Amino acid sequence: MFLEFAWNAWEKRKLGEVATITMGQSPDSKNYTLNPQDHILVQGNADIKNGWVEPRVWTTQITKIAKKGSVLLSVRAPVGEVSKTAFDVVLGRGVASVGQTDFLYQYLITLKINGFWLRYSTGSTFDSINSADIKDAIIFLPEKNEQSRIAKTLNCIDNLIAATQHSIDALEQAKKALLQRLFDQSWRFKGYSDPWEKRKLGEVVERVTRKNRDLVSTRPLTISAQDGLVDQRKFFSKTVASKNISNYFLLKAGDFAYNKSYSVGYPWGAVKRLDKYPSGVLSTLYIVFKPKKINSQFLVTYFEGTTWYVSVSKVASEGARNHGLLNISASDFFDQQLFFPTKKTEQESIGLTIKVLDDLIAATQSRLSSLELLKKALLQDLFI
Repeated sequence: MFLEFAWNAWEKRKLGEVATITMGQSPDSKNYTLNPQDHILVQGNADIKNGWVEPRVWTTQITKIAKKGSVLLSVRAPVGEVSKTAFDVVLGRGVASVGQTDFLYQYLITLKINGFWLRYSTGSTFDSINSADIKDAIIFLPEKNEQSRIAKTLNCIDNLIAATQHSIDALEQAKKALLQRLFDQSWRFKGYSDPWEKRKLGEVVERVTRKNRDLVSTRPLTISAQDGLVDQRKFFSKTVASKNISNYFLLKAGDFAYNKSYSVGYPWGAVKRLDKYPSGVLSTLYIVFKPKKINSQFLVTYFEGTTWYVSVSKVASEGARNHGLLNISASDFFDQQLFFPTKKTEQESIGLTIKVLDDLIAATQSRLSSLELLKKALLQDLFI
């Protein structure tokens, strides 16, 4: 992608000279009802950044309205978040409307990235910027034709980013539905009709308790919901393991680990397989095991779903949760009931099907990251 412009000097202007600045106002709860129609209230940076707004119907005449396509700027901490409106919105306090041009939208994103508005921030309890500072902020503008071409290029990338994110969302929904159908057996692969077998997890896997006595590995591991078992130094940008790791569990490629800490999206903890490295060390707070009489990829798929929640929840003491750590002993964990196909070939088919979908999701996420990096680089090169 190449942008060819006449390299004319950009013009120095005040933002208030090229855009109509409209500051929001403090809403009065008496003036609206909560029916999901008509104007939408945008209160501040959280609404702008997260795309979340609360629907309200206003019962009195409101003048602080931003029309569809307006550029919104957060004026309260953290200042500088930018968004475009897809519909008419009511401006609450903490938000300003800054014109309706695509070029300004992209320009303001660059200012956010570079912390431009922090120099104007005031306030003792939280950062904020006032209308005078917004209007007097100095920006540099190219001629109209160049503005248009820059905006079109960046909008094109935005559309690609949005479409790619939509693809990821759709693939993740498809994976969730497929896991549900495969494990409730409402969908079976052709040629398989035998009933699934019910066994204790400990009957088909073997617990791993080997220690790192001889310092076979110096790679400290942690569990990431997205990336599985990963090196702490890459995940945290530092090591959080003890200096003496000789008493840590020594994991080898293909071993599984259960993190008993619950988090958003993982109410009963997470189970991941070591795939990225030949070995690593892990705190003894984790429960480690390896497949014995079950297909390894099927086991990965099983713990990606939610079927195992039913069994493990029965042995986890609700009253014993402490600082995010579930009270599940190793013996209780291995006593959980597991339903699985008796034929290894069906196990393999299920595991590989979900793996193909996981690989597609990972490739699409990689494409999204590349597009986001491209957008950031273009913003820096074009506006700085």
